[in-house]
Amino acid sequence: MSLSSHFHTRRREWLLAAIIVLIVLAVGWRAPVFLSWRNVLDIGNDSAILVILVMGQMLVLLTRGVDLSVASNLALTGMLCALAARAWPGMPLPALLLMACVVGALLGAVNGWLIMRFSLPPIVVTLGTLSAYRGATFVVSGGAWISDHEIHPLIKGLPREDWLGLPALIWVALGVLLASAYLLRWRREGRELYAYGGNPHAALYAGIPVRQRLVMAYTFSGLLAGLAGLLWVGRYSIAFTELASGYELTVIAACVIGGVSIGGGVGTIAGALLGVLFIGVINGALPVIQVSPFWQQAIAGAVILISVVLNARADRTHGRQILETPQGAKP
Repeated sequence: MSLSSHFHTRRREWLLAAIIVLIVLAVGWRAPVFLSWRNVLDIGNDSAILVILVMGQMLVLLTRGVDLSVASNLALTGMLCALAARAWPGMPLPALLLMACVVGALLGAVNGWLIMRFSLPPIVVTLGTLSAYRGATFVVSGGAWISDHEIHPLIKGLPREDWLGLPALIWVALGVLLASAYLLRWRREGRELYAYGGNPHAALYAGIPVRQRLVMAYTFSGLLAGLAGLLWVGRYSIAFTELASGYELTVIAACVIGGVSIGGGVGTIAGALLGVLFIGVINGALPVIQVSPFWQQAIAGAVILISVVLNARADRTHGRQILETPQGAKP
């Protein structure tokens, strides 16, 4: 990321943070309960799963890709974990967490492998696996729901615990944030994702193993989707075929609002987190001021369009070229 692009990104993040603060103060002035610590924790708790998914999606977007299958991955992994815990009640929580992460990672790796092996556009591959994983959820469950009384107590207990005064979901989201920040900031693999997204051809000629990096990004996205699936089933005490249907759009929206460019190579952890907070604050604020859910969708859509336009203008201003991704090329 160039110096001018870095300053533009920081300026945009500060502007988004200011907008969030203004919204919070305006709604709090009208409804003081919105400023209560309890409500802050509720917004954080509601946004925690979105944070986990956004961290994975961000890595994919950095490579000029997109993962439309995250919500279907979430549903399938959550269903498999719920079925496994029902069949083997003695399974410990670490085994369930490991299962969720491994299954999710495998589903994500399938996306990355298909894209690289057959040089297919990511949007086509993940749109296909979106339907495939959703269909697999129906097959493994037989179309039946797993309701509250059938969900294993360990699965339900984790998302509802408090650790040191904060909900467990917030701690898990913070852990994912730190791990993602470490990867992108301090690991060579993370820096290579930025390089690849900024200029795929140059990254290829520089010797960056582009195949491995793309598969890594989709695998990481799938792993976090799997973890989110277990947490979602526990939080809402239900597993069914249409679980989190359409939620992939919210995940992408949070990334775009936070300044993660769909053109690849641009985006920060702080920006993505601000995008999540913006959506969380909006979702929490609009019902308080009695705004119709239809207006909530319209406002979210308008914000996404504005963010895409701003990202596109920034790309042109700073001279970034959107080149064809050499997905089938060998490193």
